Amino acid sequence: MNAELQPLTDEAIVALRADLLAGAYTLEALTSRLGESALNGLVRNSSVPVVRALAGRSDAQADLTRLWLLGLPVAQTRVRALHSGVDELLAAQLLVTDGDDYRAAVELKPYGDESFSGWICADPTPLDGRVGRPRPDFVLGASPASTTLAQLIPRDGVVSALDLGTGCGIQALHLAAHCRRIVATDLNPRALQLARITLGLAGVDADLRLGSLYEPVADDAFDLIVTNPPYVMTPPDSSGLIYREGVEIGDGLMRRVVSEAADRLNPGGTLIVLGNWAITERAWGERLAEWIPDGCDALVLQREVLDPFEYVELWLTDAGLSGSDDYQRRYAEWLDYFAGLGIESVGMGWLAVRKSGRAVPERRFEEWPHAVHQPVAAAFADFFDAIEPARLPEDELLAGFWRLHDGVLQETLGRPGAADPQHLVFRQQYGFGRAVEPGTALAAVAGACDGDLALGTLLDAVAAILEVDPDALRDELLPQVRRLIAEGYLLPA
Repeated sequence: MNAELQPLTDEAIVALRADLLAGAYTLEALTSRLGESALNGLVRNSSVPVVRALAGRSDAQADLTRLWLLGLPVAQTRVRALHSGVDELLAAQLLVTDGDDYRAAVELKPYGDESFSGWICADPTPLDGRVGRPRPDFVLGASPASTTLAQLIPRDGVVSALDLGTGCGIQALHLAAHCRRIVATDLNPRALQLARITLGLAGVDADLRLGSLYEPVADDAFDLIVTNPPYVMTPPDSSGLIYREGVEIGDGLMRRVVSEAADRLNPGGTLIVLGNWAITERAWGERLAEWIPDGCDALVLQREVLDPFEYVELWLTDAGLSGSDDYQRRYAEWLDYFAGLGIESVGMGWLAVRKSGRAVPERRFEEWPHAVHQPVAAAFADFFDAIEPARLPEDELLAGFWRLHDGVLQETLGRPGAADPQHLVFRQQYGFGRAVEPGTALAAVAGACDGDLALGTLLDAVAAILEVDPDALRDELLPQVRRLIAEGYLLPA
């Protein structure tokens, strides 16, 4: 494939969509036909289950799957019967000639969720253990990172959103369901060309702009910014893969994405980032706290920690260097680079920042390797929404009416036959899936929060039942009540 991809016309994209629909090459139809085993094979990057499921079939859907999903050659006569605009696809280098066959030079993968159905246009996913070095301007398709980011993005309707580093355009597809205006940027011209196809096939209108980080939107501000930036920390003169690494030292690119966001956010706007960061001799939360702009609240969850060896091996494999003559040299260079920067390990996780304008912002940095309830986006929104209620003056807090979240379950743990449980746990069946041991008094108060009585009344009632001083109980429990509000157990009634 040549370095420059010639753009399809809008008319050709519309025609391509019509051909894919005519051949029933959609997520719903393929899911129904292939079944769970074949689809799980694709998740493992194995084509064999799908090839076997289509064996002996020559219908349009089967050949479109072979062509666009599996990257197999299909007879030219058959492709011309399937696509009305083959010449345009060849001119745009989406198809290439392979003897008497045509072969797809990109992947068109059916993709969607409950709000839309479309296709992702990206570079082909290596299947069946094939290893090769990606081209520098490689455009990644739907990856675990991109699908995870989609689960983190708040789905509340907003006027304007920025998809920073759009790649194949996957986040813009999700944003279109709840954003009136979308700007999508990328440093890679080829990524914007493929994203244009992705979005055009779904009928999504987005303003595509070429440039690095916030440069293409220097005069704009947004209600929502989402990004899975090229966060991989590589030595200078490394693989040069645009989709995964920048030119900053260490985690400098991640820092810029976060620290420069406030200027591009409207008041009340939110930034959602998936990425990684260096862990040095300093506490990781202390380092990342310096990234958060003034007047912004933040919730940062560190989901995983890799030692330098794990991290380097992961990304050398991603670059197609496993088994190559270059592997050992590049491995050593990378470890030396980390050692020189004092990087002892690498944290991977999620950052959510909101431009609240608060004089004393709320900042929380947590190790959170635990399972969460997807989509987890609402949990980030709930964190920001709970800041004001959790900070209410004491008299307003006591006069307020609260209710226990419907998704909280109470668990009791103890030895069999014991008269009383050893532990009482409140466990969230939503969001981050937090759990807390409230103790007898707090459990009684929270359990009675159904919106009918003010908090102060409930505290006095529990004090009377337990035969303790009501003022002392208030002093003991109010900080804990604030925590339950902040963590989403208790909601304003």
